[in-house]
Amino acid sequence: MAQTPSTMMLPIGSPMPAFSLKDASGAVVSNTTLSRSPVSLVMFICNHCPFVKHIRAQLAALGREYAARGVAIVAINSNDAQAYPDDSPQKMVEEARSAGYAFPYVFDADQSVAKAFKAACTPDFFVFSAAKGLVYRGQLDDSRPVKQGTPLPVTGKDLRAALDAALAAKPASANQRPSIGCNIKWKPGNEPAYLAAHA
Repeated sequence: MAQTPSTMMLPIGSPMPAFSLKDASGAVVSNTTLSRSPVSLVMFICNHCPFVKHIRAQLAALGREYAARGVAIVAINSNDAQAYPDDSPQKMVEEARSAGYAFPYVFDADQSVAKAFKAACTPDFFVFSAAKGLVYRGQLDDSRPVKQGTPLPVTGKDLRAALDAALAAKPASANQRPSIGCNIKWKPGNEPAYLAAHA
């Protein structure tokens, strides 16, 4: 399977990029609504990616646990749904129900939100503090799907540590490792220029 790392290009301390997307119920999720919470988590995921499938149970568990602790969470799918119909909004509703996602799962139809975050892969994670801006971008943990053998257990340790630090108003680790996943499926001619510098 192809492996694409996160760009890590959004600078630490950056404010959350502006966006406004609707979930399946029509409720608006935006940088403004997320920023009302002291800590926010923005995840770029999709339905069909084996890297996301590998961690989906942990994402569901982490989502429930940290929402209960006051973290505002959203998952964003930016894939070209015409070329990848398994990532369509209708399929997203089915996936959220099947995976047990309690957080909003929204569709970035024009891919502008992924570009604003300089996202590159699924999954890609961003943690923001209302007071400090971006405090973490990178991987969930060291586990990856493997074609043969047994992968490392999915613990979410890196992302959990970053969320715990943000909730405690402490600095996140400076050792932030890129996430690895499938590349975001850009629409023809829509691939962002920053990926050329990232290659």
